[in-house]
Amino acid sequence: MNESTRGPSPATGRAPAGPPAPPPPKKRAGRDLRAAVGVGVGLGALVLAALFVYRPAFLVVIAAAVVVGLWELSTRFAECKRIRVPLVPLALGGVATVVAGYLDGARGAWSALALTVLATCLWRMFSSPENYLRDVTAGVFAAFYVPFLASFVALMLAADDGEWRVLVFILLTVVADTGAYAVGWRFGRAKLAPRISPGKTREGLAGAVFFAAVVGALSMMWLIDDGTWWQGVLLGLGVATSATLGDLGESMIKRDLGIKDMGSLLPGHGGIMDRLDSLLPTAPVVWLLLAVFVGAD
Repeated sequence: MNESTRGPSPATGRAPAGPPAPPPPKKRAGRDLRAAVGVGVGLGALVLAALFVYRPAFLVVIAAAVVVGLWELSTRFAECKRIRVPLVPLALGGVATVVAGYLDGARGAWSALALTVLATCLWRMFSSPENYLRDVTAGVFAAFYVPFLASFVALMLAADDGEWRVLVFILLTVVADTGAYAVGWRFGRAKLAPRISPGKTREGLAGAVFFAAVVGALSMMWLIDDGTWWQGVLLGLGVATSATLGDLGESMIKRDLGIKDMGSLLPGHGGIMDRLDSLLPTAPVVWLLLAVFVGAD
């Protein structure tokens, strides 16, 4: 008779123990890791080539990311909430905001943003008045969220050492995201904001802070003229904070919309907006801290 079907033992009065339970499955990442790494390497190569081969070409990269990001955002708004965001004036104004920031600094970016908001309001007037206020409000939000925040990357790029400032900005954001993911995946227990993003943990945040502070100190000493290690530590702390808040902010938007990703353009990553969620709110933080530490020019 098979041991597992045998009755209680006469000596103990208990059924013999069955085979040991299989070990629990290992944690697995929720995305295709190979695709994510491949796409990440490809995007990194594109960014570095545009940044260091011909600096103004990087404006094309920023503008393209802004237009695609606005398209993703407006498409999700329409699909999930039936919000009709005027995409044409937003896209044209978004490109103008980035270019104006590069050519004329903060004044140019603010002026282009104001004209974009005005054009968005006027464009929507040629459609039905129903839900006008809702659609225009969403359009103004999109104008601030994507092109205006992206214009701070153009402001960094316009400095004499602009390519290095942008490189530090991207490097620290990626390091903060990667550190949070790696530490949270391996050691994460305490949830950071379970109602917004169940995958985020306090241990992951600690990892983001640690790695961003270390890489920030090294970056300021080696890549930025007149930079010091302690400035890099503060820069890293600011990046870890803003990147985490940016990620949580987009998670809140996606939860409200009832979707997992903003798009599917980047295999293993989702959409462009799923990659910009940490970068966009971090750009003004890095621009401001670098301007305070070593000057805006």
